[in-house]
Amino acid sequence: MKAPRRLASLLFALLLGCAPASLAEPLAVIAAAHSPLDKLAPDTLKRVYSRKSQLDPHGIRWIPVNLPAADPLRRAFSLAVFDALPEDLEEYWNIQYFQGVNPPQVLASEEAVLRFVAATPGAMGYVRAHLVDARVKVLLLLPIPDLRH
Repeated sequence: MKAPRRLASLLFALLLGCAPASLAEPLAVIAAAHSPLDKLAPDTLKRVYSRKSQLDPHGIRWIPVNLPAADPLRRAFSLAVFDALPEDLEEYWNIQYFQGVNPPQVLASEEAVLRFVAATPGAMGYVRAHLVDARVKVLLLLPIPDLRH
């Protein structure tokens, strides 16, 4: 299983190397501007996106959202948070699904993430840092994993 994962990581590294420089900026994990949260620990982020934590400290239900699995930003997020690509997590989500736990909702674009997060209490997502605007606030900045080494 490590060989396919390594190959996928190398292919992703090639894509990252050909991607615009803006992809190398940090990922901003965001919540609505009016959210009572001001920051988020990386381990909490992992628990929220693996659906092991359902409520924030204020009792509001977490609603994490993802970009499509093939999106380079989603792949970078998955590597940064789980040290795995989205396809490496398929078995985990199959098991969770049969236990009644759904994976995070998938939205088509970073603008869709911004709009959804801004309008939905408890929603959390990620976008490239330069896209953050007054509708949302940054809870955590994640560096993009460097896969070129």
